[in-house]
Amino acid sequence: MESAHAFDVATATRRRPRMSRQEIREALQGYTFILPWAIGFLAFIVGPLLTSLYYSLTRYTLLRPMEWVGLENYTYALFRDSLFWKSIERTLLWTLTTVPLGVLGSFLAALLLDRGVRGTTAWRICFFLPSLTPQVAAVILWVWILQPEVGIVNSLIRMVFNSKGPGWLTSPTWALPSLVGINLWTSIGSNRMLIFLAGLQGVPRELYDASEVDGANWWHRILHVTIPMISPTIFFNLVLGMINSLQVFGVAFVATAGGPAYATYFYALHLYQTAFKSFDMGYGSALAWMLFIVILVMTLVQQWLSKRWVFYSGEVRR
Repeated sequence: MESAHAFDVATATRRRPRMSRQEIREALQGYTFILPWAIGFLAFIVGPLLTSLYYSLTRYTLLRPMEWVGLENYTYALFRDSLFWKSIERTLLWTLTTVPLGVLGSFLAALLLDRGVRGTTAWRICFFLPSLTPQVAAVILWVWILQPEVGIVNSLIRMVFNSKGPGWLTSPTWALPSLVGINLWTSIGSNRMLIFLAGLQGVPRELYDASEVDGANWWHRILHVTIPMISPTIFFNLVLGMINSLQVFGVAFVATAGGPAYATYFYALHLYQTAFKSFDMGYGSALAWMLFIVILVMTLVQQWLSKRWVFYSGEVRR
């Protein structure tokens, strides 16, 4: 009897006290406020995600009844679709080119603007202005600038070097480098530069003064003070840059449509051609989920590698 009584007392003490009417009213008000967001999240994000996952396991072309095929779409992509691997190759080459160059360019631009040079405000506007240009408008502008016959670039080449310039966007050799240049023009001074600038302005000036007293030159201060202190910012920009580069679509779609000779045929273009031109929604959904898995894995790998070189303020390394 005594043990049973002790058990009841212990259970009663662990019970959660009953909510008052005021607490219930406040809880209901909170759920009411988040209900529109929750409905939108389920209807426009979770619902389409689950639907596309189901479509990826079917043969669904909008012109015939849906047919369950299991993993056939995924095996077709990996072993029978030659354009799949071609688009993977172009996308990885684009990522390996634009992400390092873009992050480095944005970092150097932020360093320049952080030094307090004369006319800093004007320089910030000049760097940031291209990123404000809508992507389609910027690409159309560069298509005109790089036009082989009447474009400004080839006109200057003829004027200065007395030779004919290449067909920038019409040449399989020059198409991808041309798109890389367009991308860097619009992205170096973008939000990535502002994020770097905010990170640089958060570095304590006492560290620079102490390193200067110890005899460190400008390069040593950048290497041993600036980069370690803004390593979380660098990591953040690398992750975002990688995610955006793997989903590259607009610049190639407007400028080259994947050509010439598939020189700029990126993965997102292959997905678009499959789903919205061939209307093969089943295979297109499979391609979308494969892209999601690749981005997720690469992000997790970057997160794991970041433990070796990213320093967070207040963190104790063992």
